[in-house]
Amino acid sequence: MKIISWNVNGIRAVHKKGAWEYFKKADADIFCVQETKAEADQLVDELRNPPGYYSYFNHSKGRKGYSGVGIWSKVEPLKVTESMEVTSHEQEGRLLVAYYEDFVLITGYFPNGGGGPERLKYKLEFYDHFFTFIQKLRKTTNVIFCGDVNTAHTAVDLARPKENEKNTGFLPIERAWIDKLIAHGWVDAYRHFHPDTKDAYTYWDMKTFARERNVGWRIDYFFVNKEFLPHIKKAEIVKDILGSDHCPIMIELRDTN
Repeated sequence: MKIISWNVNGIRAVHKKGAWEYFKKADADIFCVQETKAEADQLVDELRNPPGYYSYFNHSKGRKGYSGVGIWSKVEPLKVTESMEVTSHEQEGRLLVAYYEDFVLITGYFPNGGGGPERLKYKLEFYDHFFTFIQKLRKTTNVIFCGDVNTAHTAVDLARPKENEKNTGFLPIERAWIDKLIAHGWVDAYRHFHPDTKDAYTYWDMKTFARERNVGWRIDYFFVNKEFLPHIKKAEIVKDILGSDHCPIMIELRDTN
C-alpha cells in the first residue's frame, strides 16, 4: 500500500497549473493533502470525485481560503472524522482522521507559530492536544499521521539552522514536542530509513527562489507508532514534483495481514 502526503498550498492553484497530474501518475492507495485553501463545493469534479477513490475534506469554518485538508482513498474507511475531541482547536480545518481495519490514518496541517505570541501559544496547545489524542488512539489500534507539522526537528532538517534558531519552525520549544513524540515511541519514518541523509527537505520559500538553491526545511512527516514500524517498507521524499512550495512525501506499507 502506498500513502502519499502533500502540502499543496492551494489545491485549486495546483490543479490550474497542471501539477495535479501527479495524483494520477502516483496512483497512491491513499493520497493526503494539506493547505487546500478551499471547501469541497469549490472544487471541480476531477478533484472532488476522482474515479476509483472515496474522497473526504475538512475546511476552515471561520476564514475562507485558509487551511484545509483532504484524503482520497481507494479503500473506503470504516469512518472519517474531523475531530481530535478538542472543540477549541477544530475550527481551522486542520485534521482528518480516517479509521481503517488495521490502522488509523491522520492527515494534519499543523499551525504555523508565526504572527505573534498568541499564534505560537495556539500551535503549542494544538501540539499538546494532538499528542494526547494519538496516545489515546494507540491503546487500541496502530496510528499513522502525516502532513505539514511546521517544525524542523534537528539541525540536519533545515539548510540554515544557525540563522533560524530564534525563528518559529525551529524554536527549541517547538522541536521539543518532536523529541517528546520520539521519546514516547513515535517513529519519524523518513529518518528511520535515511538516518544520515543530508540536504533532504520538503519545503522551500518561493519568494527567495530557495528551491533552486535547495535552501529548504524538512517540516512534512510521516510518523507511526513503533509497534507498526515493521509494516513500513520504505519512506521517501518526492523532491522533483513541482506546483507548491512543498513537495510530496511517501511511505509504502507491507501487507498488514
